[in-house]
Amino acid sequence: MWWEREVIDSARLVLSKKSGISLFLFLIVGVALTTAQPPLFREVSVATGLVFQHFNGASGRQYFPEIMGAGLALLDYDNDGDLDVYLLQGAALDSQKSLFPLPKTQKPGNRLFRNELIPSGKLRFVDVTEKSGLGFVGYGMGAATGDFDNDGFVDLYLTNFGPNALFHNNGNGTFTEMTKQANVDDPRWSTSAAFLDYDQDGDLDLFVCNYVDFTVAGNKPCLSPSGERDYCGPQQYRGLPDRLFRNDGGGEFADVTSSSGITAAYGPGLGVTCADFNGDGRVDIYVANDGAANLLWLNQGNGKFAEEGLLAGAAYSMEGVPRAGMGVTAGDFDNDGDEDLLVTNLTKEGSTLYRNNGQGLFNDASLEFNLSQPSFMSTGFGVAWFDYDNDGWLDLFAANGAVTIMPSLRGQPFPFHQRNQLFHNEAGKTMQEIQPTNTPALQLSEVSRAAAFGDVDNDGDVDIVVANNNGLARLLLNENKTANHWLQLKLVGKSDNRQALGAKVIVQAKGQPPLHRRVHTDGSYLSANDPRVHFGLGSATAIENVIVAWPNGTRENFPNVKLDALNVVSQGTGASRK
Repeated sequence: MWWEREVIDSARLVLSKKSGISLFLFLIVGVALTTAQPPLFREVSVATGLVFQHFNGASGRQYFPEIMGAGLALLDYDNDGDLDVYLLQGAALDSQKSLFPLPKTQKPGNRLFRNELIPSGKLRFVDVTEKSGLGFVGYGMGAATGDFDNDGFVDLYLTNFGPNALFHNNGNGTFTEMTKQANVDDPRWSTSAAFLDYDQDGDLDLFVCNYVDFTVAGNKPCLSPSGERDYCGPQQYRGLPDRLFRNDGGGEFADVTSSSGITAAYGPGLGVTCADFNGDGRVDIYVANDGAANLLWLNQGNGKFAEEGLLAGAAYSMEGVPRAGMGVTAGDFDNDGDEDLLVTNLTKEGSTLYRNNGQGLFNDASLEFNLSQPSFMSTGFGVAWFDYDNDGWLDLFAANGAVTIMPSLRGQPFPFHQRNQLFHNEAGKTMQEIQPTNTPALQLSEVSRAAAFGDVDNDGDVDIVVANNNGLARLLLNENKTANHWLQLKLVGKSDNRQALGAKVIVQAKGQPPLHRRVHTDGSYLSANDPRVHFGLGSATAIENVIVAWPNGTRENFPNVKLDALNVVSQGTGASRK
């Protein structure tokens, strides 16, 4: 670069004076120029064929659903070993002309993009929506993935403003819609959903978040502080109960919402994640509510749940008030062996970090880990703990975008855009926000909603797909090249729970403390994630053991896994362990 040459020439001129100070300055300049870092993430959606424009149907009436979507799923629907992308689409909510019409080159409805990495060796996407039968047309919100019939092919559940939809994977590249037969519909406004085996019977059940009782006919006029027409918040409507469907086999589910106790508490539900938070061996459910207490449903082991969010310290902020919970992620960010929670909230609230003490009791550690101030002016949605630099510590990404007019953007056609944020985990001591100086992908200011996480290009690090409201979908490829080692595991159950959702994995690398992760596709916001388990291992040069606690309670050792590789781990092939 021309400016680099000028700086070097100037430094050489100073060096000719042969002073010690001049030499020091020259060395500093040289180091600064030679250690320039490559971008941490590179945005490649259009370059790889992942071209999708979200349509929110906005006509100027400020219908609430317009500002809340949209969602996406990362899934290997064709079992070829790479992640495909499914993107949900909005629709018009009235007969008025849309302010932001869909491009004529794009068809209405959701779209499925097949990843051609395998067998071509090149990352590129092809739209296979029509062939697959997944061109669902509705007001799309979110997606959940799971192999509910244990046939070895991942199925897809879609939430909507309006009736939901369950699609069965036929195993030949096509899907069949079977919502009514399976008894898993909900005609209300559903948001995030999750597959889980809460009763440990070997098949996947389904939890569905519901938001508020908004209807187009009952749309309420809301105003910004300066008097403009703006979107309402959830407080203008009533929250709706969530739903729990038990898988009874044969492609049929039973609505056990009431009998399980899930109706005992509810709020405007937006995010959900499922994990064993209190270490009793049973999967629990955590729901992020928008403007109401978050809910922690502890699994009692008898088909029932008890809501313990308040007693566990995970319902409110440290000030004892509810926040506008949007997205949620669970993971062991401090490497102490339990699942900690992070909930994204509204602008001027900041994200909330709930640190687990190992027994299912939490404290608000947002200030302690330096997350309150950096997230204070952001409205967060999609979010995840993930180790982007493979150093063995879970970092954090948050997809941001306002829901009411940003004063600084007043007068713009769509005044809601914000910049997404990446935080680096400083060895469990604090979270440091990464400034986007040399990473254009982190400089984008858009209205981001769902974020899904997985190794899209199979190169050993975690990538991010972001769905933007009234904007293009984004694929952020992880370009963080370090000498750190890594390990990926694809778990395969014997015949029950073939995806092993809910399984816990412990990796013991030589000379390092054990790392704990779980198999899941849930979390974030309106998203379904890569079920493969990813471990960053830092400088570790050997793996001594991998321990898998399978969802049915059995445990196995797998000592012979390969470093810096994807390993397929099948139930029943390891050494049994008590």
